[in-house]
Amino acid sequence: MTSCHVADDPIKKVAIFGGTHGNELTGVFLVKHWLENGTEIQRTGLEVKPFITNPRAVKRCTRYVDCDLNRVFDPENLGKKMSEDLPYEVRRAQEINHLFGPKDSEDSYDIIFDLHNTTSNMGCTLILEDSRNDFLIQMFHYIKMSLAPLPCYVYLIEHPSLKYATARSIAKYAVGIEVGPQPQGVLRADILDQMRKMIKHALDFIHNFNEGKEFPPCAIEVYKIMEKVDYPRNKSGEIAAIIHPKLQDQDWKPLYPGDPVFLTLDGKTIPLGGDCTVYPVFVNEAAYYEKKEAFAKTTKLTLNAKSIRSSLH
Repeated sequence: MTSCHVADDPIKKVAIFGGTHGNELTGVFLVKHWLENGTEIQRTGLEVKPFITNPRAVKRCTRYVDCDLNRVFDPENLGKKMSEDLPYEVRRAQEINHLFGPKDSEDSYDIIFDLHNTTSNMGCTLILEDSRNDFLIQMFHYIKMSLAPLPCYVYLIEHPSLKYATARSIAKYAVGIEVGPQPQGVLRADILDQMRKMIKHALDFIHNFNEGKEFPPCAIEVYKIMEKVDYPRNKSGEIAAIIHPKLQDQDWKPLYPGDPVFLTLDGKTIPLGGDCTVYPVFVNEAAYYEKKEAFAKTTKLTLNAKSIRSSLH
C-alpha cells in the first residue's frame, strides 16, 4: 500500500538563533562565527540568517536580564504596548517577532533553529513541539541517521497544560537544539562539534528537500513530556533533598517505580512513586533550580511521517 505524499512549499527563509540564554555559549560562539563567515551555513537558494537573540544577556554571560526570553513569545506578551517599563526580554521578544514573524502569519520565517546547552547529560537532543508535523519528523529522522552511531534523542514537548512560548515558535517550523553536558559560561570542543554537525545535517536536509528529493515514509522514537518533578522541600520552601547519585547523569535511561530519585542529608533515599516506567530528562539542570524542576518525566513513543517532497517538483 502506498503512502500518500505530503507536498510542501520549498523552504526559503531560515534563522539560526544563538544566545537566547546568554550563558549557553555554544550557540553564541557558533552564531558569532557565522555572522563573520557564514560559508558553512550557506545553501543554494536558501536565506540563512544567524542571529544573537539576547545580546544584553550574552554580554553579561547570564541566562537573562529581567525574565526568561524563551518563555515570553505568547500573544499576551507579544501584544503588550511597547514601553520602557516592560521587562527587557518582553521588548526584545516583540523586536524578534517583528524581524522573524509575525507569529502565526504567512510572512514568518519558515524555520528557526534555536541553539541551547544543558548542564544535564542529554547528549544531542532535538526538541519537537508538534507530533503531527511530517516535515519535522522527516528532518529529525535525517539528522538522527546522519549522526549515527552518535545518539540523538528527540524530546516532544507537546502537552495540554505545560505551555512553552519559545522564541523559535514564531517560525512555521520550530526546531530546538539542545546539547550537553556543558556548564553555564563554558565552551567544550566536543559539544561544539556535535551542535555544528546537527546544524549541518539539518541544512543539508532542507537543501535536498528544496532540490526535489523525495523522503519516503519514516518513523522516529521520541520522548514525550509527562510532568516536571520538583525537589522535595521543607516547610520554608528550601530544597530538602538532592538528586540521588544513581539518577545523576542518567538522562534518557529507564527509571522504574521504586528506583532511587532523591537523597536527603541524613542519607534517606526517596524513590520514584507511581506504577509506570519513565525516562528522565534535564536531570539536575542548573537553570531549572529557579523553576523548581529537578527533572522531567517522559514516556517513549514512536511517531510516523508520510513521504514528503517539495511541491515545486
